[in-house]
Amino acid sequence: MDDQAYDLLIIGGGPTGLNVGISARKAGLRYLIIEKGMLANSLFHFPVNMTFFSTSLKLEIHNTPFISHGDKPTRSEALEYYRRLAQANGLHLHLYEEVLGMEPRSPQGYTVRTSKATYHARAVCVATGFYDTPRLLGVPGEDLPKVKHYYDDPHAYINQEVLVVGAANSACDAALECWRKGARVTMAIRGDSIYDRVKYWIRPDIENRIKEGSITAHFNTTVTAIHPASVDLNTPAGPLRVANDFVLAMTGYLPNYALFERLGLPVETDDACKPIFDPETLQTQLPGVYLAGVACAGQETSKLFIENTRDHGERIIIHLQAK
Repeated sequence: MDDQAYDLLIIGGGPTGLNVGISARKAGLRYLIIEKGMLANSLFHFPVNMTFFSTSLKLEIHNTPFISHGDKPTRSEALEYYRRLAQANGLHLHLYEEVLGMEPRSPQGYTVRTSKATYHARAVCVATGFYDTPRLLGVPGEDLPKVKHYYDDPHAYINQEVLVVGAANSACDAALECWRKGARVTMAIRGDSIYDRVKYWIRPDIENRIKEGSITAHFNTTVTAIHPASVDLNTPAGPLRVANDFVLAMTGYLPNYALFERLGLPVETDDACKPIFDPETLQTQLPGVYLAGVACAGQETSKLFIENTRDHGERIIIHLQAK
């Protein structure tokens, strides 16, 4: 047990958690960052060949230069940047440690229980993002090993029957890369077209591949069941069973609502399902408990990114010090 009380305990060791940690260190606060996986765990699970949509300049934290070979950095360059950021700032960081629960501590602050220890903190910041929690299909067979909710590398799918579920950026990228490496790609798309916010350099490519028949796309279609060698679809023409070796379910991701519940953080009941917090101070309805980064967006995950939440660390520390 760690009986030493921290000024701030930060849950999440991704870009936002590191950002808040650096702000706390600069303010002279006693802080600790706890991450359930590896450093920048969510980014590590990005596709191997992924390039960010943001420029490296817009991703920089605390004016620390982000050097990349191109205007937009790659996944490997981002992992290197955040590793150097943590090392250069000597951040107090515990990896592979999951937060299990939190209780108020008298006269103030909180006791936080993890898979490895118990900590006491005057304040807590939740900076868990959303990429760690995939949006499930909820169909029979989704637990088969061939179903992937994280797209990794197209090499694994050479000469395989691959079903890509979804029509946003990740789904279109996965479909195009797998097809180019020799996979036979089918797409199951819930709507009647490719998602209208797909990046301008990706959209014409995927639409042309579908038009020419290189990639088969079923629109207004849902997956109803997954079998070891096939997948059942519900199409406008009726039920359809297609041969299948792998399912890439690129259906998006959600905030870690299970963690919010364990921490006692209330969530709005509308479609956005955002955690309830003050947009100015980022403090939740629990005194001294803050939200930071894309975790603030609830299910509106397209509204917040690393680049437009870089001030969250400083805002939280300012409010915490004022108290």
